[in-house]
Amino acid sequence: MARSIGEILMEMGFVDEAQVEEALKLQEDEGGKLGDILVKLGYVAEPDILFAVAEQTGMEVADLDDTDVDPGVIDMVPRNIVETYRVCPVGYEAGVLVVALADPMNPTVLDDLRFMTNCEVRGAVSTPDAVDRAVTRYYGGKEDTSLADAMAQAINADDIEAVDEGGKKVQDISQMVESTPVVKLVNLILLQAIKDKAADIHLEPFESSFKVRQRIDGVLYEIKPPPPPHLATALCSRIKVMAGLDIAERRLPQDGRIELNVGGRPVDIRVSTLPVVFGEAVVMRILDRSNVNLDLNNLGIRPKDLEVIKALINKPNGVILVTGPTGSGKTTTLYSALSDINTIDRKIITNEDPVEYDLPGIIQVPINPEVEMTYAKALRAILRQDPDVIFVGEIRDLETASICVEAALTGHLVLSTLHTNDAPSVVTRLVDLGVEPFLLSAVLEGVIAQRLVRRICGECKVQYTPQAEELYELGLKPDMVQGRTFFYGEGCKVCNNTGYKGRVAIFEMFIGTENLKTAVANKVPLAELKKVAKKEGMRTLREAGIIAIYEGTTTIEEIVKETVFH
Repeated sequence: MARSIGEILMEMGFVDEAQVEEALKLQEDEGGKLGDILVKLGYVAEPDILFAVAEQTGMEVADLDDTDVDPGVIDMVPRNIVETYRVCPVGYEAGVLVVALADPMNPTVLDDLRFMTNCEVRGAVSTPDAVDRAVTRYYGGKEDTSLADAMAQAINADDIEAVDEGGKKVQDISQMVESTPVVKLVNLILLQAIKDKAADIHLEPFESSFKVRQRIDGVLYEIKPPPPPHLATALCSRIKVMAGLDIAERRLPQDGRIELNVGGRPVDIRVSTLPVVFGEAVVMRILDRSNVNLDLNNLGIRPKDLEVIKALINKPNGVILVTGPTGSGKTTTLYSALSDINTIDRKIITNEDPVEYDLPGIIQVPINPEVEMTYAKALRAILRQDPDVIFVGEIRDLETASICVEAALTGHLVLSTLHTNDAPSVVTRLVDLGVEPFLLSAVLEGVIAQRLVRRICGECKVQYTPQAEELYELGLKPDMVQGRTFFYGEGCKVCNNTGYKGRVAIFEMFIGTENLKTAVANKVPLAELKKVAKKEGMRTLREAGIIAIYEGTTTIEEIVKETVFH
């Protein structure tokens, strides 16, 4: 077991036990690193901490202020990566790149740099200030490597060739994925997407073109300039190598993951490959945990909607469902709900495919069809674990639905998702699966349908008067909006000239009142069920969207695109 910094400093004779105890107490009260606290107290100097960290990690100490780094070594690591990971290259010996780390206690940085530089990397201990000074010194006059520059280098590289119709030999592909221009280009595509807060990256080969697109705020944008078609195999294969997939297998779909630690924050990238007519299509889903707010109070939910959601998730038992298409924010809403009710007196177990984010204090069970670990099988096991709250990733079949109903009837609160167009349609969907209406009416406490609509950019937001045609698309007439204000985004640098920045959720709440439960048990048609729900106070997605327009949050265009008129 690694010795602590305090123990090493005492062994070196820099501090005594009483001083370490004092620093530990301060650390417990205020947080922070023990070494920094000892320096602040005046018991040790910063160089002493460096030597202790070097002793603890087994790394050498890098004196960046008195070292001249060879320009060729500096060129090995682009400025983008140096600034993202807060490192500085120091030397290159026998095929090993030595880099000084601002945070030597973060070992994942070295793993990421091996990915990014495609060579063996050894760490050296330094201070954050020294690393920052060295980066300014060596990279101050250098511009970031742009996608266009990296693309040009890859296009002109001698070791990247077009793939013939029969496909290239495996050893040739292996050489291509290790080519420096390919490594650099893939790294830049990933870093740019993370910087832009993209949700997905799509690599799509066609007969005479190769598209790379990223999804930002629910909309796909093509990366410019597009890579030439002959780079498709090299780029896709490089991603497969990073994700631990078989580059020789190009006939079957594959799934993998890339774990990065960008700028001190964990980023999980789910990789999916799909054989297509002209090669392989690759989609990377970026799960940037620092970019996700799992606090119900900070999701931008309107106060009245928030009250309803909190009342639902604090019920002792029953079934609560969130519905909407893929990418509508269902998982974020449910994870935030679980975090809100995650107290020491509640046992919460989730059952997911796959587990997207780690939730401290909550037991999370991944689905694994390869070993027949299905939702239904996992649920049966979970019920024997004495849970109070169960989260099921998705209800896909009658067996899963039946166990959820059974769990709710036996005193558990069950949260799950479905794919339907609106909240009342969930009843029809579950009855179609085979759930008995009288059982459904007994356990269904509420359904939340949601959509994510783009938020107007705050920097370029301007007021305007909509045309009658725009209002007609919403089902409104000019005399119905007298005194209302409407806004849109003109487009600026902050929002990449889209007029939108970020997204906000709108909700349709179907609450299990006595009248609605009676209607469900009596198997009333869907149209009639919607009428009853509206009488009981349900606001449709379109109506919720119109309120968001009136509040200046989003535009008519977004609501027309994401909702339908009932």
